[in-house]
Parts: sequence; C-alpha cells; structure tokens
Amino acid sequence: MPGHVVKSTGPDPDPTEYLFISAEQRRIDQTKPYDPKKSVWAPDQAEGFVEAQLQGAKGEKMLTVKLPSGEIKDFKKELIGQVNPPKYEKCEDVSNLTFLNDPSVYSLNSYQAKPSTPTPDFSDRVNP
Repeated sequence: MPGHVVKSTGPDPDPTEYLFISAEQRRIDQTKPYDPKKSVWAPDQAEGFVEAQLQGAKGEKMLTVKLPSGEIKDFKKELIGQVNPPKYEKCEDVSNLTFLNDPSVYSLNSYQAKPSTPTPDFSDRVNP
C-alpha cells in the first residue's frame, strides 16, 4: 500500500471492477453515432476536449464547429483533432487508434466516470 493510504483490516478489496470494462458497456459505447468527416475533438475550458460536429471552414486556418451545448465556435485548424471510430472506444492499446492525437488519448471521461483506486507512487522506465 502507498504510504499515504492507511490499510484497513482484512484483505485488500478486488480492484477488477475498476480496471476492466464490461462487454455490455463496451458494446453500448461502440454503437454511438459517428460521421468520419464531421466528428472532431474541439478544445473546451472545463473538460479539455469535447466531441463536436464540423460545420465548415473559414479560410485555410479556421474551422467552424458545433459544440454539444449547441454553441457554434471557430477554432484554429491545428486545435481540432479527428475522432476515432466508435469501434476503438475504450480500446486497451493506443497503438490500435486510427488517429493518435492529444484529444483521443487524453479525453478519457468514460474511464473517469468510475472511481479510481489508489496506486503507489512509482515511475516506469523503458530501456531503449
């Protein structure tokens, strides 16, 4: 156990429910509507990135998107990222993603909906 977590009496609780996603939840998430030409990630102050619908372009450097709230905003083209197809929703290996961009990796709201389990402080090392 990490130093800041006080061990309760008895065995440690099973973390499986927090680490794995049920087949039913995965199926539900993979059937969401998706348009490969219009589904994009747009920056958002509160959530980091939100999935939005591409409305059009304003010149070569600006894109107009419709946010989930219904608001229409303009963003620089480099701030917008493409959304991966729903079949990759909650994939366990990011190398499977069609579009490997910051929003696709960091927009993990569906994972954050579950409570997290305490993890020890450690660093991973990779040999070249």
